Amino acid sequence: MAVRKATPKKQTPPPDRGAPPLIRFGRETCGDLAQAERREWWLSNGRGGYAAGTLAHTLTRRYHGLLIAPVEPPLGRHLVLAKADATLIDGEREWPLFSNRWTGGAVAPAGHVHIESFHLDGRLPVWRYALGDVVIEQRIWMEHGRDATCVAWRLLGKPGRPLALRVSLLANARDHHHVMAAGGFAPNIRVEGTGLRVTHHDHFTLNLLPEGGTLEADATWIEGVDLPAEHERGLEDRDNHLRVGTLHIELKPGHWTGLTAVLDGEPAIALAESLAQARARDAALLQQARPALPDAPAWIDQLVLAADNFVFARPAKEAAADRSLFPSPPGRRWPAGPDEGDPNGESIIAGYPWFGDWGRDTMIALPGLALATGRFDTAKRILATFARFVDGGMLPNVFPGAGGTAEYNTVDAALWYVEAWRAYVEASGDDATLAEVFPVLAEIIDAHVHGTRYGIGVDPADGLLRAGEPGVQLTWMDAKVGDWVVTPRMGKPVEINALWYNALCCMADFAKQLGQNVKPYTALVKRTKAGFRRFVSADGGGLLDVLDGPHGDDASIRPNQILAVSLPHSPLTKKQQQAVVAVCARVLLTSYGLRSLSPGHPDYRPYYSGGVWERDGAYHQGTVWAWLLGHYALAEHRVTGDAALALSRLEPLADHLRDAGLGTVSEIFDADPPHHPRGAPAQAWSVACALEAWWRISALNGRK
Repeated sequence: MAVRKATPKKQTPPPDRGAPPLIRFGRETCGDLAQAERREWWLSNGRGGYAAGTLAHTLTRRYHGLLIAPVEPPLGRHLVLAKADATLIDGEREWPLFSNRWTGGAVAPAGHVHIESFHLDGRLPVWRYALGDVVIEQRIWMEHGRDATCVAWRLLGKPGRPLALRVSLLANARDHHHVMAAGGFAPNIRVEGTGLRVTHHDHFTLNLLPEGGTLEADATWIEGVDLPAEHERGLEDRDNHLRVGTLHIELKPGHWTGLTAVLDGEPAIALAESLAQARARDAALLQQARPALPDAPAWIDQLVLAADNFVFARPAKEAAADRSLFPSPPGRRWPAGPDEGDPNGESIIAGYPWFGDWGRDTMIALPGLALATGRFDTAKRILATFARFVDGGMLPNVFPGAGGTAEYNTVDAALWYVEAWRAYVEASGDDATLAEVFPVLAEIIDAHVHGTRYGIGVDPADGLLRAGEPGVQLTWMDAKVGDWVVTPRMGKPVEINALWYNALCCMADFAKQLGQNVKPYTALVKRTKAGFRRFVSADGGGLLDVLDGPHGDDASIRPNQILAVSLPHSPLTKKQQQAVVAVCARVLLTSYGLRSLSPGHPDYRPYYSGGVWERDGAYHQGTVWAWLLGHYALAEHRVTGDAALALSRLEPLADHLRDAGLGTVSEIFDADPPHHPRGAPAQAWSVACALEAWWRISALNGRK
């Protein structure tokens, strides 16, 4: 259990821009509990694990904690270490450097008032406490590729007297979606060497490894922790943790002391070396992105770092699709499913804290997260990982966990998959890999032409793609509460057919590039383009949302039409494209994204709040979606050619990086001003689409 020094490695030094951190707050925010709690830091380890909390060190969500690890890979995540509450001991005086919320509304202690400043060093949260002549810095970071979190303190200056910290360590053993009852688990806690082993029977072992201090074991329940964010969401809002030990640290000027919390038997790396590696990784990611984003402002750099939080390894054995649900038509065979996962497989977590990896979200996010940041190998591994799950011409909507079965209730994931391959090949020039995957992509098109699950197939009458069955949500507007599908959109949705047209054009280009037969694809392109004219509103005010639904056509003004302009291949004339952008700008555009429904519609919901029923009922009925802001910027640039105007649409996100999930972008916002951030505080496609838009528009402008 002793701390070992890491093998020396050449490290890229962290960037020194000579400027203050982009994300920084002083006492006016840190000392105001409401302001400090609405701002959250988020870290990840590239394995699906994460750590998160508030500036005040309070736990306001069930998902907050220092180590939430994939105990059941790939995404069976459990809260294993909740807090490390430090108290400064200065002679006979004691000062709490943490805060806690308790059931009933009490906040005790209120240690956040001692925080002089908070900032992000790259992605890493940094607190500075000032109590008279005592100044202490605290940092938290995760080690990439390991289920390990480091919590460290160092004394700044030389007060000239002994100072110490007493740190209470609160552990847990619950699924991160749940809460724990008092007495709900009873681990074996024992001191081993200088460390502490917390063994949860045969499930997992948490090792707490100190550096510059000593640990003593404990087993005291800390009951009645209040979770106000869960109360706001209409969910269970009381949690309980087990104090498993206390760490005693003697503070020394300039020296890092603290602990590493790591799962199972892995040894700890010395804190200073571990911190250097974490900072060097951020520097290397920025350096890798520099060729694609040569003149990017600091807030785009911050998004580059945020992008890495969503990429994770998916090497575990996976469950094949259930092909008995959809047998192959006579004379055709769907691609074989996976037997075992690629040890180098990768995927994208859709958002923190409650999402896993979703097919649709992954493919929408891939260009921004992996291509705009220069990570072509990552893009290739993600695309290859998902190729193993293509079935019936479809990609999974929800990727399976350990022992699970993939769910294929999505009409657009496979079409986004074709677009992701187009983007990858365009950026990398990797024709050899394209040749390998081309049969899989061809099978996707063939399955859609002949028909696949959930009524998905081409209508021979107009060449458009139809989809939908009662009780199933297939498009990205997929909220469902019980048996209530809020926006079923059965028929021929506009963005699905924009994606279908784009995919056909991509396949025609791929076939030509590889010397394959182009004619089947060009014929489909021509037919689909002609059929797409049916979406054009008779009054010239944009596009209808759904054709040929159970109750006829749906002319609701929704943002789905923007994809008919933002995607590389558009079936619209220049004038029609301008009309789409104009109606979206006039009715749907906000500072942080596009509204999901026009304010004049009777189903419009101005705020996303309340319990599950109320929130899901508002999810796509006005709520602003940040991922659409990037697509709006691309569409506006396409019709105006004005790069400065299009890029200016993205700039409000720079301010948002200082709110909610710090340094990242929220999933959604209220439809009405001031557009309060809602939903997941860190969302992959929100970050990715902003990065992709900045990358593409800047590149196009640079080539003029």
